[in-house]
Amino acid sequence: MPTLIELPEYNFQAFLKDPVGGEAPAAFSEEEAAKVHAFHRQLPGYEPTPLVWLKGLAASWGLGGIFVKDESCRFGLKAFKALGGSYAVARLVSKKIGLSLEKTGYRYLVSDEGRRKIGRMKFTTATDGNHGRGIAWAAQQLGQEAIVYMPKGAAPSRVQNIRSHGAEVVVTDLNYDDTVRLARRNAEENGWHIVQDTAWEGYEEIPIWIMQGYMTLAKEALDQMADLGETPTHVFVQAGVGALAGGVIGYIANRLRGRLPKFIIMEPNNAACIFASAVAGDGKPHSVTGDLDTIMVGLACGEPNPLSWGILRDFPCCYVRCDDYVAANGIRILANPLPGDRFIEAGESGSVGVGLLELLANHNAFGGIKEALGIGPDSRILLLNTEGATDPVNYREILWYGKYPGPLPPDGRAAKG
Repeated sequence: MPTLIELPEYNFQAFLKDPVGGEAPAAFSEEEAAKVHAFHRQLPGYEPTPLVWLKGLAASWGLGGIFVKDESCRFGLKAFKALGGSYAVARLVSKKIGLSLEKTGYRYLVSDEGRRKIGRMKFTTATDGNHGRGIAWAAQQLGQEAIVYMPKGAAPSRVQNIRSHGAEVVVTDLNYDDTVRLARRNAEENGWHIVQDTAWEGYEEIPIWIMQGYMTLAKEALDQMADLGETPTHVFVQAGVGALAGGVIGYIANRLRGRLPKFIIMEPNNAACIFASAVAGDGKPHSVTGDLDTIMVGLACGEPNPLSWGILRDFPCCYVRCDDYVAANGIRILANPLPGDRFIEAGESGSVGVGLLELLANHNAFGGIKEALGIGPDSRILLLNTEGATDPVNYREILWYGKYPGPLPPDGRAAKG
């Protein structure tokens, strides 16, 4: 029976349910993932990002294994987002010139002949930072233009990162979802090509390509775990509109049929649209409104991607909404490793998984959730560090000055195992 657990002293809610499961989504099959991976391997600077095995932390918390897929070094851009943006832009360009991306490949698109056939294109998107930088980078590789819209409060470092790839940046006075609508309207009026990671009526092909692009991250992670003789029992995935979560879970559902891990979805309190949709229980996606304020700006989205919602409705067993301190604690934990473990630079949206795991491992109030999820000595937990310190000022204040402090574990900490 679905269960809503509220822990007001932690400003935390969890919604537990039995996953429906069902047919693994065909768009995220191993065959499609192989095509996407083959494309990414052609890009300049491609190499698999590390899978960091935190043995010391797992032993300290009474867990079988903690594995962090570290996207902080992807293409030198400090985030995973270029995986989806580059694949979608390349598919869009290939479609324009009537050629198959699988047959032409990246090299043709950047050749003199390819660029002559493509002509001039202008790409646009709305972003908190990482997705926009990925689109700007992809456009730069192809010798094309990009204009990127950002919501109010965008960190200056993220604005500059996007401009460093030759893109025009417009910081609005709107929240994320309204900024998406502005980018869409301007694209329609000016004949630009919008590359957005959410969908609406008549706009579904490109968001699917973006979600498929994220399969490379999941494929690498499972391949790396397999090389270690491991398979995840639990996968913690953060969600904004749900494109990353949909792509990752969709791929894993195809690859690990019959032995699926437990999927846990994580969102910030003020932008928990996937959580709200799950709790509603009517099978439909639901939006949340307001300023969507959170340090996890990559997750500050109020409207679910309808293309990923079916996956996120049917396969996860737990949905979490949490406060900013959870992400801040995750940053501090990963930056201060136990002996033998490796340092990981994690940004606010990348650190929430280990922050949540700390609560489950060390705080008695979370014992019921931990037990329901079956987390213990036999658990192999996969976490996704989706970004590095893309806002270095905030990152430093969290580490140096203890910004966004979290609650200390009470006396008599949660039992290990």
